[in-house]
Amino acid sequence: MSRPRSRGRTPTSVHGQGHGHGHGHGHGHGHGISPQADRRHLAGALALILAFMAGEVIIGLAARSLALLSDAAHMMTDAFALALALIAMRIAARPARGGYTYGLRRTEILSAQLNGLTLILLAAFFVYEGAGRLIDPPEVAGRLVLWTSLAGIVVNVVATWLVSRADRRSLNVEGAFQHLLNDLYAFISTAVAGLVIWTTGFARADAIASLVVAALMVKAGYVLLRDAGRVLMEAAPAGLDPAELGTRLAERPCVEEVHDLHVWEVGSGYPALSAHVLVEEAGDCHAVRRDLQELLRSSYGITHTTLEVDHVEEGFHCEDPHGPRHVGNGRAGPHEHIGSGSCGH
Repeated sequence: MSRPRSRGRTPTSVHGQGHGHGHGHGHGHGHGISPQADRRHLAGALALILAFMAGEVIIGLAARSLALLSDAAHMMTDAFALALALIAMRIAARPARGGYTYGLRRTEILSAQLNGLTLILLAAFFVYEGAGRLIDPPEVAGRLVLWTSLAGIVVNVVATWLVSRADRRSLNVEGAFQHLLNDLYAFISTAVAGLVIWTTGFARADAIASLVVAALMVKAGYVLLRDAGRVLMEAAPAGLDPAELGTRLAERPCVEEVHDLHVWEVGSGYPALSAHVLVEEAGDCHAVRRDLQELLRSSYGITHTTLEVDHVEEGFHCEDPHGPRHVGNGRAGPHEHIGSGSCGH
């Protein structure tokens, strides 16, 4: 990208990266939540899930209940999600070094993708097994299924409560929370199936319940893959419109144009932004940069910013800008800035 030459001034490249990056390390643990507390909550939920899952597998085999075994498999994915979340939290906390200039923050995103894929594969297996049992249902011990499911509901309520106390802005933690919440719904459907089998003898209720569980798995897996995919593809954070953001930046005092605007997430809850900003020839680049940074922080929660701010010359444009140009409205005269500082007008 070529650089303009302003009259009587040196083009200025200014960066908000130092301030934003330092704030970003603590971004995912606001409101009094610490990484250590998050790990304790997830570890407690993991212990509960593993203990109950082992008992459910034994009871499911004894009762010949596919619904109970599918619940146990779903709990296995819950345990897998919690374990991966714990591992990813430790890895992501390591400082940036060498070629990994952002550190290993995206470890949690890879973990979320793996969890989502596992859910969908397990769902496919239980759809296949459930369809076979709808055609030829085996005998199922309904009373045993009912009481085991009720116990599972209690365990999942406690585990879900523990994970809900952690920082759910992390895609890792939110993924584990959604796993547990969906598993809670699955236990409720299995308990209903056990009650139906016990009271009516309708054995196909077990297969129907397993298909309901599979549907919940597909839904949870899709959401995890979609959200993790957005981060890996460096899409703008969900709910943020880059066009609207670019327009707001270009409309700030002394700004002539904004282009090469990129907004992405390094990891869940850690947005970043870079842009090339062209300022009126008489404007103060540093004051404009501070004004834009304050707007991004206060209105969008983006603190990790890299803004290249230069003076514009008539007819100047980048040779190969990425994305659309956002052009200011050319205002002159007295105007106010966000925060302190002035652009010289």
